[in-house]
Amino acid sequence: MEEEYMRELTLNTGINIPIIGSGTNTFGKVDHQYMGEINGDTTEILSAIEVGYRHFDTAIAYRNEAVVGKAIKESGLPREAFFITSKIPGKPEYTNSERSVMEAVEFSLANLGTEYLDLYLIHHPWENLEEMVIVWHVLERYVDQGKIKAIGVSNFDKKQLAYLLAGARIKPAVNQIESHPGKWNHEIIDFSLQNDVFPEAWGPLTRVSPEAKEQLSQIGQAYGKSWAQVILRYQIEKEVIVIPKSHHLTRQKENLAIFDFSLTEQERNMIGQL
Repeated sequence: MEEEYMRELTLNTGINIPIIGSGTNTFGKVDHQYMGEINGDTTEILSAIEVGYRHFDTAIAYRNEAVVGKAIKESGLPREAFFITSKIPGKPEYTNSERSVMEAVEFSLANLGTEYLDLYLIHHPWENLEEMVIVWHVLERYVDQGKIKAIGVSNFDKKQLAYLLAGARIKPAVNQIESHPGKWNHEIIDFSLQNDVFPEAWGPLTRVSPEAKEQLSQIGQAYGKSWAQVILRYQIEKEVIVIPKSHHLTRQKENLAIFDFSLTEQERNMIGQL
């Protein structure tokens, strides 16, 4: 199981990314609330590491980069064992000058206690496409320096991604987008893959209706899998990187246990229409 979990995709920069990671946006916070006070609790991250997660996704906006960095140190494993993603907010105070962008990157590196980031994303697009390319060029210099291994975007639509692709020296490696039953975002996933940009699903297990859960559970019965495992399997079979999140050890384990079955074409078509 461990070897299968470590299935990786090779990004267009040549580095490998585990196809499953863990979201962290409520980790290390009081009552696991997104806007909760940071309490520095590393319990959930350490349990995820214990069961096999090596890919963790955080962001400046989550306010908990330091908690992720603390957990990685507490794990006792070498930094090289992990794939760490963080994100620069698409807000003027972080993007309105080269200095602002550089300060954001250095802020992330310092909080995570690392000399390099595996992946750094622009968290959200904004209206000024030309300005986004300017920000991108600053991030490219960090790739040149080896402080960032790969750069990408989050929540970009086709127009925004196409504009950036046209103006980039280093192509985006990842487009992290919302993808779950009810909003699979097939179009942007296909467009990203066509341009050698891997789509990555945030919130892959969120907003699943009772009706969808029932259909997914029926599919999962044949394989001894839950509705959540079926969703994750469906996504990775489409070469979509997934970053589910759970605070519970049992579900963290379950989210990794998706490499011992495959969906049929009929099942994939059914799931894709949910």
